[in-house]
Amino acid sequence: MPEAVIDTQLIEIEVLGERLSELRLCDREALAEMRRSLEQHGQLTALVLFSSAERLEIIDGFKRLRAARALGWSTLTARVVAVGSIDAKLRLRDLHDGRGLTELEEAWLVRSLYREDRVTQPEIARLLSRHKSWVWRRLMLVESLDSEVQSRARLGLIAPRAAVAVSRLPRGNQVAASAVVARRGLTVRQTDLLVAEALDEQDPAARAALLARRLDGPAPNCPPGPRPSRATRNEADWMSTDILRVREIAARLEARLLASPLEVFTPTAAELMRDALIRLSPVLRALDGVIGRVTGEKGAA
Repeated sequence: MPEAVIDTQLIEIEVLGERLSELRLCDREALAEMRRSLEQHGQLTALVLFSSAERLEIIDGFKRLRAARALGWSTLTARVVAVGSIDAKLRLRDLHDGRGLTELEEAWLVRSLYREDRVTQPEIARLLSRHKSWVWRRLMLVESLDSEVQSRARLGLIAPRAAVAVSRLPRGNQVAASAVVARRGLTVRQTDLLVAEALDEQDPAARAALLARRLDGPAPNCPPGPRPSRATRNEADWMSTDILRVREIAARLEARLLASPLEVFTPTAAELMRDALIRLSPVLRALDGVIGRVTGEKGAA
């Protein structure tokens, strides 16, 4: 897509907007890799920005921004291009054309163009070189998927294809199903099986009860055999559940801390969270030490 570059300059991180990050998934491994790259080599590629009515918004460079923020950097090199909101979103799609956006990211893009920019569905189809039915399917996917499930997918707690599978369930069952997927670490195939099993239950109460059982029970494709109830679960069962919960919560907290520094909150809220994080740090260090002792691996956490 042709572009007119306004300027390339050193930009203060705190003035940058991340509105378009809502159209992308958060890849924790890629974010960690970007942080290592910045530490070892510095910034190799400029951010791409466009000027909105309120501020400079990022088109390309969300991982660089979040990694730099985690490292305590205050500025990054950025290139400002002369495009509007619609062209910025199309450019975001083009920048990742080689890897391709996931089905869920495509749906977020379509919804953003349709709801925020008021672009008609036929026009979206033309802009994205897609059929009108494709646009409608993507829009229906994201409109029918519970926002909490979308957040879990955006933060990497469940796979995007698993979120798409969960969208086949009634909206009232989607959060519970996604919790099963996240806590049990289900694959996409296992998620498909879980959804199919839930849909076989015609009674809403029976479907909700099934998902509640699956939350603490074995994965849907486990071999048949005795299934211990909550009352008879052994210590290994409880420990495995705790490990999965800690991983889920830690991943969510890490992503939120990287995406929203304490400075964006009110002074009172920021101070409370800062104190809580300071108290949390020795707890995590102690847990890391215990994990190292029981596994024989130093710095295991």
